[in-house]
Amino acid sequence: MVRLSGAGVTSVGAKLLNAPLPPPRTARLARFYAADGQPLDQGLALYFPAPGSFTGEDVLELHAHGSPVVLDQLLNAALIHGARMARPGEFSERAFLNGKLDLTQAEAIADLINSTTLAQARLASRSLQGAFAQAIDQLLEGLIALRVMIEADLDFADEALELADNSQLQEDLAQLIAATETLLVQAQQGERVREGLTVVIAGAPNAGKSSLLNALCGQERAIVTAIPGTTRDLLHSDLVFDGLPLRLTDTAGLRSGGDAIEQEGMRRARHEISQADHLLWVFDAMADPDAASLDQTTLPAELPLTLIRNKIDCLDQVPRIEQRADGLTTISLSATTGAGLELLRDQLKAQMIDHGSTEGLFSARRRHLDALERALTALHAAAAQLIKLEAELVAEELRQAQQALGEITGVLTSDELLGRIFAEFCIGK
Repeated sequence: MVRLSGAGVTSVGAKLLNAPLPPPRTARLARFYAADGQPLDQGLALYFPAPGSFTGEDVLELHAHGSPVVLDQLLNAALIHGARMARPGEFSERAFLNGKLDLTQAEAIADLINSTTLAQARLASRSLQGAFAQAIDQLLEGLIALRVMIEADLDFADEALELADNSQLQEDLAQLIAATETLLVQAQQGERVREGLTVVIAGAPNAGKSSLLNALCGQERAIVTAIPGTTRDLLHSDLVFDGLPLRLTDTAGLRSGGDAIEQEGMRRARHEISQADHLLWVFDAMADPDAASLDQTTLPAELPLTLIRNKIDCLDQVPRIEQRADGLTTISLSATTGAGLELLRDQLKAQMIDHGSTEGLFSARRRHLDALERALTALHAAAAQLIKLEAELVAEELRQAQQALGEITGVLTSDELLGRIFAEFCIGK
């Protein structure tokens, strides 16, 4: 298919068809002509006049046969008649600029195209249908209502306006903060599904890290020997658990000493740990029964961690999952026999998605999380200032929160706020 969009569609299209464009939104069999006027192909032509099109502009679609030569000649003819090649993403960009999509929907198109799992495709589809934007709009509605009350009180203190009391404002702001926190958690989970969870396997030499990687992958990806320090470099493997993407990284065993090559392997391992979303610390159930080889002070703060008690087959023990007194989860399994792997898979899926379900989630990106975090910070600051009755500072923090939320969908509403103040309070009659 060759798609044209813009003000010149009717003139360029008429030359390509050597005839007027077909009636709007009606597929018509048509002949396509090359730049020299010779018949090139026969296919379907569809015309979508503005604003009833994807981009909001006049759009013509020419559905030709799938020959690269035919398509190349058809494109060449369009260029000669006055069109130009579209930039990457320009159709979606024009749809956004013409109010057909917000930014979350435009980004969702790219996410849907690039999805590699069913879960990713479903979340991108929900964002494309507007689920994320609707949630942002609801937050903005509540935020604007608060700003209306605060700023009207500041700007029109002499008017007899019926404003909510401070306790009501505090309650409304608390509800807005709770809703923003909930949306941030959902966005974080959506971002994990989109990007995939980065899981690093670490531990002392000969704990069974490479065996665990092989077992989770279902194939011999890593070399396994009884010689300590066999793994010297990073080994990555991309997996999908029930439609949820995950990247596993096997690392060199961490210990004191070792030659220069092993030292470099351990340096890379520590760097990989610092970038991980989740760490699996593997230890030998026989040689290190209490995971004494783990020094949590050397790990990044707040890094999610699961202890893997490996080689239980050597002790004739059954797989189990336990919560330690320090709050860490321990999974007893055998990477050699596969016993207990399902417990680990369930644990990893739970790290990606609360309750193990993607229902109600949407595709999200790092910039969305950043904007939501900034909005939440501003809302908490506004709550603190509201307690102090510092109305000017409350108004400024709410403005900052609205600015951050508006960045997500690409809609900033300073003019809208002004209109709402006058409409709701009838000021200026």
